[in-house]
Amino acid sequence: MPDSMMTAPPADDDWREDCAPRRVLEIFASKWTSMILHALEARHGGTARTGVLLRSLPGISKKMLTQTLRDMEASGLVQRRVYGTVPPAVDYTLTPLGYRFVEPIALLYAWGRQNADALDAFTAQRQRADAA
Repeated sequence: MPDSMMTAPPADDDWREDCAPRRVLEIFASKWTSMILHALEARHGGTARTGVLLRSLPGISKKMLTQTLRDMEASGLVQRRVYGTVPPAVDYTLTPLGYRFVEPIALLYAWGRQNADALDAFTAQRQRADAA
């Protein structure tokens, strides 16, 4: 194990139901939350309209995007702005809290790109196990 991964064992408080690691994982309970945060920052400079986000995230439905954005707004990760145009235009902007969450997401996504071969092997192994 690399030295960077060798740390003191977590204290008992680190395993409580309301501990920080579990609260972080709550944010990632929806796969779309991290992807929306990443797309907003990496592809759109922190602000994008709903339709732009929809086109930026293949595989997400309009309903799921809207639901996830509403959850993210309620959590303080994005700010929703409605313009008084006809039809109404809506955009979403990362909040300071949202930007704080983008950093570890960007690191994780970079790791994924750098380790695509390991992820491919992992996926293939899981598919073989599921087929057995």
